[in-house]
Parts: sequence; C-alpha cells; structure tokens
Amino acid sequence: MTVGAEEIPLARPVLGDAEEQAVREVLQSGQLSLGTQAPAFEEAFARRLGVAHASAVSSGTAGLHLALRAAGVRDGDEVVTTPFSFVASANAPLFERARPVFADIDPRTLNLAPDAAAAAITDRTTALLPVHIFGYPADLPAFERLGLPIVEDACEALGAVHGDGTPVGGRGHPAAFGFYANKQLTTGEGGMVTTSDGAVKERIDSERNQGRSPDMGWLDHDRLGFNYRLSEIACAIGLVQLQRLDDMLASRARVAATYREALAGIEGVQLPCEDAGGDRRGWFVFVAQLPRDSDRDATIRSLRALGVQSKPYLPAIHLMTYYRETFGHREGEFPVCEDVAARSVALPFFPELTEGQIERVATALRSVLGQD
Repeated sequence: MTVGAEEIPLARPVLGDAEEQAVREVLQSGQLSLGTQAPAFEEAFARRLGVAHASAVSSGTAGLHLALRAAGVRDGDEVVTTPFSFVASANAPLFERARPVFADIDPRTLNLAPDAAAAAITDRTTALLPVHIFGYPADLPAFERLGLPIVEDACEALGAVHGDGTPVGGRGHPAAFGFYANKQLTTGEGGMVTTSDGAVKERIDSERNQGRSPDMGWLDHDRLGFNYRLSEIACAIGLVQLQRLDDMLASRARVAATYREALAGIEGVQLPCEDAGGDRRGWFVFVAQLPRDSDRDATIRSLRALGVQSKPYLPAIHLMTYYRETFGHREGEFPVCEDVAARSVALPFFPELTEGQIERVATALRSVLGQD
C-alpha cells in the first residue's frame, strides 16, 4: 500500500445528522418497539414502490421465510431458485423443510435463467424464487408465464425497475428487501416484504409478531409465529434513508459509470451487464469477473496489499459444504454459475466513493493482473 494512503473499504453507509436525530427522538419517546415508526416506514416504502402493502421485518432473510410461508411452501415441497446468490435465498425454503432446487443462470444478467427454471419444475414444485442479483431485474414476465406462485428476492434490488416501468417489488408478488449496512438503504439490520395482497400482509404481520392477531391481547396467539419484528430505532433510520434514497441511488449510478470508464481497458475483465430492454439496475455492488487464467483469491490478496478491499462475490451455493453434504451437489451441475462464481470479485462500492479512489482501484487491478 502506498505510504500515507488510506485503505479503500469495500462498503460504507451514508449516515448523517438526520439519522442521528431520528434515533434520538425514538430514544426520548421511550417506545422502542411496536410504536408509530414501523407503520410509517411501511407506508412510505409501499408508496415509493407503488404497491399496496409493506411489512417491516428483522432482515431480508426473515422476509423471505415469511413470504414463502404465505405462498404455501410446506414440508416436502420444492422451490426452484438460483445457485448464484447470497445463501439466504436457498436457506429460506429449508426453514419450512422444503427443498431448494437449483437451475443455472443467464450468462449476461447472472439471474436465474427462465428456461432452466422451467426445466427444473416437478409436480412437487410449489414456488419459484428468482433473485434480482446485484440489483438487476430478473425476467419476471417469463417466470409469471410458468404459472406458479413467485416470491421475489429483491434484497439487493431497491431502486431497480422492470422494462415496463414497474419498480422491482411492485408487481404484486411477495418481494423481500434487505437493509444491511451495504444496501441501497440501510437500517443496520432489517428488511421489508411488499405485496399487493392484503391477506398476505395480515399473515406476515401476525407471524413476525409471534403469531398474534391484531385484535388479540399479547398473551393470546392463534398461529405459529416468530420474533421477526423490526425495532422503532431501525424504522426511524429507514424513514430518513428513504427520504435521501434518490440521491444515494444517483450517486451509486455515478460511481458505477466511473468504474466502467476506469476499468474498460483491462483485458479479460467482464463488467456488470448494461441495462437493456428498459430494465434498469438498482446499483448494489460493483462485481467484475476476472480473466479465466487469473487466480481470483491471489488477486484479492494482492489488492489488499495495495490498499484496496475486495471480496469473492458470490460463491456457488450448491458447492458450499452444507449443500454438498446434505444434497450431494457436485461440480459441473450448473456450469454458467460455477464459471461466474469462480471469477467474480466485488470491488469497493458506495455512494461517496470518489473518482480518485476509483482510479486507485483500477490502477491496482491493472497492476495485479500484469497489465500496467
């Protein structure tokens, strides 16, 4: 690392005085859970996406779990999904003792390929779980034509828009969003489920709160539930973040465009696909695929030595130890996913990343790949 140069972090949330003041007001109110901030955040989020309902939950993973339950996924069912995702999308069906059935991905978008998903459907398939990977919209019209319930993993895709102008999460299917610290909007931890179905909203609201119905006292519950509530502090932060979301999304798009220019001349490096057909990415991370003859892990170590954080993003889920040992998955099942997963590297990416920092990343990557 250059003497005196600060290491460039992988991610950094945008937080300021407004978030601090919102937290202070919740603390002063004494109402830290089940107060007014959660419904206000839900209403504002639903309004933003043009959908009827939203339910705040403790994480995107919790949202996926509750959404799959609402879709009717049960013990012994199958859910067709992608092997190229954060592991939560595959884990969520297992919470209900259903099996995630993987299908390969599209080499351009890196999303679940509709034709592959269709071929994976059996008479035990209860739902489809497409992931809007890295914020690029999955081909929902193609999945809708398959005629099965759909649960969308939109945890990386806030701000993304489908080709018909509908925001990701606004088509009416249950869609789970995540608000971890590196997401487009953060509450620290937390998530949201959007839906057009009032019955789904009612069920999720009950099950996130131990199975309590709205008209019951806290000692009576009429269904199995979980503690998946989101705190008032987190919801207050979310409301402020939502107000500044347009600026943060614009800044992320600016950083991505600058990266495209800075990395364009590096031979063999594949950049995230461009928007096409009216689909627009909601920028979450900037993931490049390294040349096939490069050593991805050695590249990451060398970048770190030059003051640039990076990360393998994402490993193939079916090749993780648990999925190998539990389901017998092996190399070669999903060749597109495996090729992409072996070469993908997430580079530093956040709204306040400067042009100078991006040029440092590009220079470091050229050097490590022997192209300086």
